[in-house]
Amino acid sequence: MTINQHSQTGTNLLQTALAKPYHYRRSGRYYLRLRPQGTAKGFFTLSLRTTDKATAMTISQEILQTLKAYHFDNPEATWDELRERLIDIAEHSLTMAFGDSSLVAYEMINDEHHQALREASAKMPLSVNQQRAVSKALEIIEASQDRMKGRPGKLVEIVRDLKGESCSTSVALTPSLSVLQIQPMTFKTLSGLYMEERKDSIQASTMRDVKSTCDVIGAILGDLDLKNHSRDDMRNLRAKLLEERKPSTVRKILTRLSTVMDWGVNNDYISKALTDGLKPTKGVDSAREAFSQDQVKALMTHAKTLPVDSWQRWALSLGVITGTRIEELRQLTKADVKQVGDVWIIDINRDDGKTAKTKNALRVIPLTDGAYGFDLQAFRGFVEKVDSKLFKLGVGQFSGLLNGMLRDVLDLKADRTQTFHSLRHSLAGAMKAAEVPVGTAESILGHASGSISYDLYGAGSGVEVGRMAEALKVAFAV
Repeated sequence: MTINQHSQTGTNLLQTALAKPYHYRRSGRYYLRLRPQGTAKGFFTLSLRTTDKATAMTISQEILQTLKAYHFDNPEATWDELRERLIDIAEHSLTMAFGDSSLVAYEMINDEHHQALREASAKMPLSVNQQRAVSKALEIIEASQDRMKGRPGKLVEIVRDLKGESCSTSVALTPSLSVLQIQPMTFKTLSGLYMEERKDSIQASTMRDVKSTCDVIGAILGDLDLKNHSRDDMRNLRAKLLEERKPSTVRKILTRLSTVMDWGVNNDYISKALTDGLKPTKGVDSAREAFSQDQVKALMTHAKTLPVDSWQRWALSLGVITGTRIEELRQLTKADVKQVGDVWIIDINRDDGKTAKTKNALRVIPLTDGAYGFDLQAFRGFVEKVDSKLFKLGVGQFSGLLNGMLRDVLDLKADRTQTFHSLRHSLAGAMKAAEVPVGTAESILGHASGSISYDLYGAGSGVEVGRMAEALKVAFAV
């Protein structure tokens, strides 16, 4: 989360206790503002990077616990005091039990903590002991991410070292700039610098994908100094990636590698990239598989067994009949379900702080009554009863529960070959089989070069929506 510190003359944020936190919303996103007690000055603001209130409050509480843990309101804190807090945090991270949904949520929260602490270290006037604690905390967070992937070794070692450390251990001074300059430039370090610079221009959902991909690369390259790497190092990386992954997946990972490495060259962190021509060209078809018609019918049969007021019923049904991306679906509001002429549609837009993958993703999609048994009237009844958002869950929980339901209903393997996103491929296949014109199919899926969302009620909009509605009826054979 971004920290904007506004220190005023004579006011040091860290010399007094913090006042009650203040939350506010701007352009749909939630923010947390902190300030010293007894003054309106010297505050700093943290973006919570979400438009969902429940998610914002969860992340906010985690942030406040983090601030408390590092005595950010007490620059006189001793290393022993901070070390005890670090032990508590590390042990909690090591022993905490997780479910599938909480694993996803805490991975996101840990990412936010890691970034917040790095920015605090860079921008806030912390004491030497506090800086030392932040440095160790970053190690704990990174080890916690490994532990949630079933690799607890690093976290166990950190707990052991903290508990075994003598109370008289001297405080290590911050290394000089000249020392930092001669340190090796690992991919983990380089990608961290890249993500830090791009954090304000990349959407949170995309940034999570960037981090995940960079973590994969960093784990293989390890301590390799990119200031002195060779073409063989890059070939070995590709070979290691291909051992357990499909060529299409490796191609995407190496595309990210090339982006980060080129950025490193352009910003003078490294002198060469050596990634040209590295991506595999054979077997790079998409690893994502569409659901068969029998699978789609089984999903809709299951959906219809759920109560009419169940969000799962309508999330699954809309995925089947509209081919929306999962985050497009999660952000839908009551106002996004509307009628154009005689056709009911959902409107994918950026109103009220909602996000969209690209400008072309902004579109309207007709709702096809009767498609696989979809009950439009029952869905409208569900929409009427909600206050605003159709689905109340945060990103990780919404995705985790929906994909978990797909796996349970269809007895799928957890290899991401078939996921909620596969419903888009299924709809695309159905339209292709029905010989729907490419331009119409692109408009429905959000791949077209233009969008009618900007002119929803303009001249010809009814004709455009009607054309898409008829195409979907043909594809679904309604």
